[in-house]
Amino acid sequence: MPPRTCALCNEARAILKRPKTGQQICKDCFFYVFETEVHNTITEAQLFKSGDRVAIGASGGKDSTVLAYVMKTLNDRYQYGLELFLLSIDEGITGYRDDSLETVKRNQEQYGMPLKILSYDELYGWTMDAIVAQIGKKNNCTFCGVFRRQALDRGAAMLNVDHIVTGHNADDIAETVLMNIMRGDIARLGRCTLICTQGEDTIKRSKPFKYAYEKEIVMYAYFKKLDYFSTECIYSPDAYRGHARAFLKDLEAARPSAIIDIIHSGEAFEVKEEVKATQKTQQTCRRCGYMSSNELCKACTLLEGLERGMATAAITDKARRKLDAEGPAPDNLRTIPYFHLPVGTTATKTDISS
Repeated sequence: MPPRTCALCNEARAILKRPKTGQQICKDCFFYVFETEVHNTITEAQLFKSGDRVAIGASGGKDSTVLAYVMKTLNDRYQYGLELFLLSIDEGITGYRDDSLETVKRNQEQYGMPLKILSYDELYGWTMDAIVAQIGKKNNCTFCGVFRRQALDRGAAMLNVDHIVTGHNADDIAETVLMNIMRGDIARLGRCTLICTQGEDTIKRSKPFKYAYEKEIVMYAYFKKLDYFSTECIYSPDAYRGHARAFLKDLEAARPSAIIDIIHSGEAFEVKEEVKATQKTQQTCRRCGYMSSNELCKACTLLEGLERGMATAAITDKARRKLDAEGPAPDNLRTIPYFHLPVGTTATKTDISS
């Protein structure tokens, strides 16, 4: 059987089948359609303005490495006028994050972007290795997720950037929709499909890969021969997300459009006004100044539990009551530095719309 020609250019030999569309296309056409789809996502959502300082959340993995490469490519090709930075969070996981950060440092040289690395140890006084040593592998992803989100905002504030972009892809977002449905988490379900989020006390954050399939990101990195780190976190095998991921892969095998279908379903969810009225209003943490729905933000509560030898205090209500019964926190308790948003930028920027 003769080799197929590319379904798009009808000239070159097709060497891959797109997981997203099923089209058989050549390598150059794949690069073009992948980059163009990301560009269209950016422009349709009007994610950036000319002159924005944008931090790319860089872990060294495939998603963030491809994101850094594509952001640089599109910024140059379409003249977005962005100033790009790499921002990495060092969770302190020996044999995993220390190795992946070496990849990020190579990416810094390859892409010519400034790099900022902020560690959990520097910010919280704890590494994930130390946390897991105290609490075990159960619930460790709760600590890491909370600490990482706040660390990204704080690292971005140190860089004085306007915007953080992360490599979350379509698979990640579909998994999150499923997780929030299974947990009955109405508050998160109402916002988990948003391409861009920003609270009054946080830095704008967006997902340019919202509609990009994970398989296509892997293919892009492979064919472009990008330098990325592929080992999974040693503490994540038992994470709750893994169950949603396995379920989603089964759905995708039977129906490749399931990923996008779930995202569109999530976008269509509407939370009733009476349900919204029961949700807590956003405020700022009285201890560190970061956004919170309680007097203390989740990170400060987790840190207090660690410092007082009751690490599960922020995870279960029973443990929290036990911690409260111990009395107020001691004056010498280690705390997170107070959070300040970066200095505001000028308002004379032009929207990127084409």
